[in-house]
Amino acid sequence: MAPVLPLVLPLQPRIRLAQGLWLLSWLLALAGGVILLCSGHLLVQLRHLGTFLAPSCQFPVLPQAALAAGAVALGTGLVGVGASRASLNAALYPPWRGVLGPLLVAGTAGGGGLLVVALGLALALPGSLDEALEEGLVTALAHYKDTEVPGHCQAKRLVDELQLRYHCCGRHGYKDWFGVQWVSSRYLDPGDRDVADRIQSNVEGLYLTDGVPFSCCNPHSPRPCLQNRLSDSYAHPLFDPRQPNQNLWTQGCHEVLLEHLQDLAGTLGSMLAVTFLLQALVLLGLRYLQTALEGLGGVIDAGGETQGYLFPSGLKDMLKTAWLQGGVACRPAPEEAPPAEAPPKEDLSEA
Repeated sequence: MAPVLPLVLPLQPRIRLAQGLWLLSWLLALAGGVILLCSGHLLVQLRHLGTFLAPSCQFPVLPQAALAAGAVALGTGLVGVGASRASLNAALYPPWRGVLGPLLVAGTAGGGGLLVVALGLALALPGSLDEALEEGLVTALAHYKDTEVPGHCQAKRLVDELQLRYHCCGRHGYKDWFGVQWVSSRYLDPGDRDVADRIQSNVEGLYLTDGVPFSCCNPHSPRPCLQNRLSDSYAHPLFDPRQPNQNLWTQGCHEVLLEHLQDLAGTLGSMLAVTFLLQALVLLGLRYLQTALEGLGGVIDAGGETQGYLFPSGLKDMLKTAWLQGGVACRPAPEEAPPAEAPPKEDLSEA
């Protein structure tokens, strides 16, 4: 049976193949290390921003899968470096002959599978960030005032840090704060007429104002921060609410976080695609080098030509043989027929 995808490898091509694999393996190890750094950075970002994602969001699975894929790619690259270097020296290659085959199988099945899964997640999961951020930010803004409610005591600090760090305000703009009560009831005077009127005029009994928290203010603005009565054109004669960039952050946190996380996921996905290509080239090259050296007894500079291949026989023949062997093994053995009785001997004396 003919081998699958045979390739004739004379002496010089064998040596160049080993040298090229050494370089590609280092590139694969480097790509695996970069994936580890990118996925670790994304995990750290999600640890800080997890409060603003819906609990059902599956996006954190991406850096976890990429972390595993990067570790396997790094290991595969280091194995390729060692095997390709040892193949150039007949004294160093014998220890690799027994373990290179299982390592190639593990790298193809495990490493390739992890890379495909992580790459698929990098393509699919960023699309779910829109709804996850929308739900998470709605919850975060609603709990901004709950500084003394167990489980939400840090909501105000986290939202303020978010708006100051990412230069954003509200979900989609500063007017989002007009629809939520962001001042704790502890700091409201129920005897104040304005406070009482605002609470009574709201069907949910909330204290709503046309103001924003201090973290919405742009520190680069040349004028003092205007936080209250932003919709009253007479309260601030020199402030044009149509140009809030003079005083407040213009972008909402939803758009800023969505772009930030999708950029990180896009970078990670690109690295996963490059690593997948490098790993495929390294594993294919190692397989051809391994089978070529087996035909020479493990000596790369032996004279003459040798043949490298992916499988020792055609896939069709291999599957057919395995199917027939399985069918024979599962087929019940035929029952043994009882021995035929010998015909009676004629009595010669009667004749």
